[in-house]
Amino acid sequence: MQELYDPKPIEPKWQQRWREAKLFRTEEDPSKPKCYVLEFFPYPSGDGLSVGHCRNYIPADTLARYMRMRGYCVLHPMGWDAFGLPAENEAINKGSHPKHTVPRYVANYKRQMNLIGLSYDWEREINSSTPEYYKWTQWWFLQLYKRGLAYRANAPVNWCPRCRTVLANEEVEGGKCWRCGAPVHKRDMPQWFFKITAYADRLLQDLDELDWSEGIKQMQRNWIGRSEGVAFEMQVQGRPDLKFQVFTTRIDTVFGMTFAVLAPEHPLVDAITTPEQRDAVNAYREQARRLDETTRQSTERERTGVFTGAYAINPVNDEPVPIYIADYVLMTYGTGAIMAVPAHDERDYDFARKYGLPIKVVIAPSDANESRFNDEGSSSEGASVPPCYTGDGVMVNSGAFSGLSNREGMERLAEWFEAQGIGQRQVQYRLRDWLISRQRYWGAPIPIIHCPHCGEVPVPEAQLPVLLPDVEQYQPSGTGESPLAAIPEFVNTTCPQCGQPAQRETDTMGGFACSSWYFLRFCDPHNDREPFSQEKVRYWMPVDYYVGGAEHAVMHLLYARFWTKVGYDAGFVPVKEPFYRLRNQGMVLALTPYRPPRPDETLREGETGILVRRDQLESMSDAEKAQLTWVWEKMSKSKYNVVTPDEIVERYSADTLRLYELFVAPFDTAIEWKEEGVKGMYRFLGRVWRLMGAIRPCFVRDWRVILNESCQSPECPLDESARKMRQRTHASLKKLHQDIPDFKFNTAVATLMEWFNDLEAYWKRVNHSPCCADAMAVVSEAVECFILALSPFAPHIADELWEQYGFEGFTLQQRFPDYDEALARAEAFELVIQVNGKVRDKLIVPADISREAMERLALESPRVQAHLQGKPPRKVIVVPGKLVNVVVSGG
Repeated sequence: MQELYDPKPIEPKWQQRWREAKLFRTEEDPSKPKCYVLEFFPYPSGDGLSVGHCRNYIPADTLARYMRMRGYCVLHPMGWDAFGLPAENEAINKGSHPKHTVPRYVANYKRQMNLIGLSYDWEREINSSTPEYYKWTQWWFLQLYKRGLAYRANAPVNWCPRCRTVLANEEVEGGKCWRCGAPVHKRDMPQWFFKITAYADRLLQDLDELDWSEGIKQMQRNWIGRSEGVAFEMQVQGRPDLKFQVFTTRIDTVFGMTFAVLAPEHPLVDAITTPEQRDAVNAYREQARRLDETTRQSTERERTGVFTGAYAINPVNDEPVPIYIADYVLMTYGTGAIMAVPAHDERDYDFARKYGLPIKVVIAPSDANESRFNDEGSSSEGASVPPCYTGDGVMVNSGAFSGLSNREGMERLAEWFEAQGIGQRQVQYRLRDWLISRQRYWGAPIPIIHCPHCGEVPVPEAQLPVLLPDVEQYQPSGTGESPLAAIPEFVNTTCPQCGQPAQRETDTMGGFACSSWYFLRFCDPHNDREPFSQEKVRYWMPVDYYVGGAEHAVMHLLYARFWTKVGYDAGFVPVKEPFYRLRNQGMVLALTPYRPPRPDETLREGETGILVRRDQLESMSDAEKAQLTWVWEKMSKSKYNVVTPDEIVERYSADTLRLYELFVAPFDTAIEWKEEGVKGMYRFLGRVWRLMGAIRPCFVRDWRVILNESCQSPECPLDESARKMRQRTHASLKKLHQDIPDFKFNTAVATLMEWFNDLEAYWKRVNHSPCCADAMAVVSEAVECFILALSPFAPHIADELWEQYGFEGFTLQQRFPDYDEALARAEAFELVIQVNGKVRDKLIVPADISREAMERLALESPRVQAHLQGKPPRKVIVVPGKLVNVVVSGG
């Protein structure tokens, strides 16, 4: 072995050998346990991977390698989410065509993934933009269509003027397009939808069965938005022919209604608006059309609205209430109309205060004196405007229902409305059907034919795929029609039912359709007879570990769960949930420089300075650099703060990058990218290399035989330092077995480093003194186990060391070392003794010491006695195997 660690020849050498040996080919053996490890389907951009992307690829690869070494059949595939807006917009920006840019970007991604040693089975690679794949995406569409879960309807939709296409609600963020950031407007257009609302309850209920973070589960629950309440009719005053329905979850407050609100899009608005209010109403409706639903429902916006001039009758007391329109009421949620009770709803309260509307209290806190409230519901204690109270309590000013608890009142009022025939109990959802059609070229064509005689006709499965035409002019039309509509040879066809001339559907499916089933295709990627074999999917599904960003909580993750459930009900998917475990990585932050603005420069709202690019930074003087403000921000192309894996591998090594990203912070925590930490990990690998080189001439291949023979007698001849070294080896292995499946990679790497430090210290001790075969066997056990344990984390150096030590094959083909529970157990540990949380003493105690003995030793400590001053402690907290905290009064 050469003396210094030089990864430059080592890493390419092993990457080539892995490829030649097809080391990562997936094994399918029903007699073995399986583990399906999958990262989110990536879109290959022209910028390639950053070290931020590696934050999920490297940990998932470490897990996949570990599971292989544990004897599992591991499926760890990779493919490309290559259809959709991102790929098309990128090609437009580059003045190219996605059929050219996608293969080029895919090749770069693969190069970078191989560069950092990711163990993908490239024989299972898939690309959503190939006919071999999107044929089956179209097949899925037909399965949904057959079951009434795909339909076309006119609807107000989100229109991105820059991307020139329709967006799903989930693709609008803060009123802007999720991809390009342009403000989104509303348009009325015929669109294709998937009826995800039919699965709302099951999507909610089955979350409880999943090993996902509670935060992601709650995001899905909130997006689905299940509400139980009462829907009832309200009559427009003076117009017996006009009624509208409202939905409320707080029917107990109905006597406190002082106005009603319709969504600006409500079909009744034109009919009820008076001539005096017509201009104001029309202007407000036009303004509301420019806002997306998220913006309209933001709690941070001021509530606005316009009076229609009409009144409605409250059915419980026959009182007229004014009808307003307001953009915080949505036509897509509930009935598009609400009763407004400002005394008990914060949105209504703000609205009423703004427009001077009455506020009538009808729920009093249970501990309040009901006589405080007069007949009009306002406080009788001198407050002209009562506060908004949204909690439970006692009903007041509610006719025959006054005096009831509001919960009982809910039941009684629901029964009253149903008895009167003007209302009924209902369950409603915030979730809307999934808008799937796009007026863009680069996507899977929707397999529907429009026939003037037969109507909508699905393309027969035998005629799939409906091929995307190969044309050079593919840019969006801007008219609202897909570019495919301008290609006669694509549009004009014959009806499969009657044989008469007909036209193809020209919208394509959004990219989320392709990513809603790719995890199933990976189980059987080359099947040209069906999307996947039942047998193979039954073996591999569900995905055991799904790894990716939390930003897809209400888009991809929800859609994939929906498609899987549809397939389960139809009998061709054997599981009802696709991803058993979900793990979300933290983002990577980079220091980003900003300079003060010059006199001729104006900062935009929220900006603290002018962003400085990396190339500009290099040419700045020291005086200019001294004026910079440095801010930790997410790595992104727009911030010019991206660090690529290529840079780090060139300056250090792939194994350095892998270990740093695994060690720097818990997996789900954001990290601050610091090259000093990378350098530290490079130095650690150099220490590993040097120590392994020093030990190699003394390595004992048959250390197992020596240690087994030495330790068979009741009195093991190993001295205390040897026993401690063996204990450290087996305790470290035990910790790694616990941490790696739990995604605790930072503590796993810390365990490797501590283990190495102890091995290094023990080697120095035995190497510079007369040593026996037992000591060398202890060292050899630690070395062999350490190299194999290092393999999932830093596979290049591990394989090189394995070969240097005379072993054949690859570390990935070896068994990850097991541990002996008896040897892993420490004989003693350092007991930390605290007083009021501060360390006051430390004692070495037996490992099997009882809680009672730990407490007794702590209280007997003279340093603790000094703080007790003869008084008993307030509390004694014992953490077995670690510490005792004595809580003292006045401390």
